[in-house]
Amino acid sequence: MNPPPHPTSPAPGRRRRRRVIVVLAVLLSLVATGWIASVLSVQRRFVFPRWATRPEPHAGEGIADLERLWLDLEQGGRVEAWLLRAPGAHAEDPRPAVIFAHGNAELIEHWPETLEPYRSELGMHVLLPEYRGYGRSAGTPSEQGIVDDFERWVQHLAQRPDVDASRLVYHGRSLGGGVVTSLATRRPPRALVLQSTFTSVSDMARRWWLPRALVLDPFDNERGLATLDAPVLVMHGRRDTLVPPSHAERLVRAARRARLVWYDAGHNDCPPDWTPWFAEIRSFLAQAGVLTVSSTRRDVEP
Repeated sequence: MNPPPHPTSPAPGRRRRRRVIVVLAVLLSLVATGWIASVLSVQRRFVFPRWATRPEPHAGEGIADLERLWLDLEQGGRVEAWLLRAPGAHAEDPRPAVIFAHGNAELIEHWPETLEPYRSELGMHVLLPEYRGYGRSAGTPSEQGIVDDFERWVQHLAQRPDVDASRLVYHGRSLGGGVVTSLATRRPPRALVLQSTFTSVSDMARRWWLPRALVLDPFDNERGLATLDAPVLVMHGRRDTLVPPSHAERLVRAARRARLVWYDAGHNDCPPDWTPWFAEIRSFLAQAGVLTVSSTRRDVEP
């Protein structure tokens, strides 16, 4: 009998093709790993561009009834907030308060003058918490960390005798809308104001083909609003090219009780005139029970 034939080795051409396939697979894996690592390392520089802001050297000087507050962080350092007290507020006459979250390339000192009507016209306290790593505040910004800080600020307000904790309003602009919506899922407010706000960071990131799974700070406002049983006022510019108007429409559809107000504006110039804007806010807060009819000047009649 003839001995069984020995297995034949692959032809040289087939071996080369296999080596090429293996090398290509390794290279693609390395490229994908490098791309993912780059995305994870740089995305927070875009979501939280604190490098684009500089604290003002004399911030807060000359602002009446300004109280500077600080929170200690577990990892060390402190986070700042400004409380702009409502004129004449005291323990026997507590006032409602609005907690304002600014945009991602702004600081708290940019807002006292613009938001002054909350105090002077609506008789409300205004709390301006700073984000971690912004301005004079320590830490590194992230959705989890910032919202944790804001929740602690809500607790601080609720313990003050000059604040009516049953009439807290959250107001967020752009990225700040994500902050206060996340906050609202933990500590529901009496009313929520979203100004030039997106549905989620994940939706925004699709422009750059970033998979949802790689977004570190999703700020899923659409999902958050679906769980919130509080009146919501969405205010958006029809010419907003940064956050498309379709995001505002989706936010209103997601919320249980929401109203959408359009402005002939883009992203950073919305609203073009703050006087009618605050008239809209006044009406909304009156309907939400934040502002009450009273014989005193501090309360605003619906």
